[in-house]
Amino acid sequence: MKDVQQQVDERDIYLNEVGIKDLVFPIEIKNKDGKWQTTHARISLSVDLDPSQRGTHMSRFVDIIQENNQIDLKHIKNMLAVIQEKLGAKKSFIELEFEYFIKKEAPVSKKVSFINVGVKYKAWLGETFEFEMTVNTPATTLCPCSKEISEFSAHNQRANISITVRSNEFIWIEDLVKISEDSASSPVYALLKRPDEKYVTEYAYENPRFVEDVCREVKIRLDENKIASRYKILVESFESIHNHNAFAKIISEAMLK
Repeated sequence: MKDVQQQVDERDIYLNEVGIKDLVFPIEIKNKDGKWQTTHARISLSVDLDPSQRGTHMSRFVDIIQENNQIDLKHIKNMLAVIQEKLGAKKSFIELEFEYFIKKEAPVSKKVSFINVGVKYKAWLGETFEFEMTVNTPATTLCPCSKEISEFSAHNQRANISITVRSNEFIWIEDLVKISEDSASSPVYALLKRPDEKYVTEYAYENPRFVEDVCREVKIRLDENKIASRYKILVESFESIHNHNAFAKIISEAMLK
């Protein structure tokens, strides 16, 4: 059959990216314990396009992801190389967004449940390979000011702690989740019995944190653990007594370069 995509384009215009986006597909992600977890991802795949080529072969992207549904750093790099080869491109790109589930034990009852965190992978291969991962972890923040000035209790709320790291070394999702939870007033849980609720409430009260505090604590832990030199931290508190949210952000100098 006639290959229309391979026709010569006389307009001589280079396209930075062409591809597919929002493909929802089952994938497997490796846990820190070495097992593979099945989830589903929203996937985008793309390549650059030579000025002389009219179009790319979009169906090949789906073929490639179907043949490479186990996702880790090695698989991503290999997949990007295969994309370049099969589509005759100099650059290739991938983005995946998915929910990742971690087993959590309640602090007193020891009941086990799952907590989901949002994860995004971005990677691109050209002259060099770059990999970027974002992990969004829910947590609790309790206001230090409210605790200081109130006769009874203090306002608290759920917050989202987003850590983005750029590295050519693989970083475990669980490690970023632990850093986020350790930096907040308290972790959150899917299943808590009454003794657990008492413990978590009192724990948060003894560990008040502004969003600014959480953001700085995350930075300290990232630096101490030498997780990565290129990172972005964004903490957003979904305020319980205000009609707005509060946020704080840190971008490492290396990330800006």
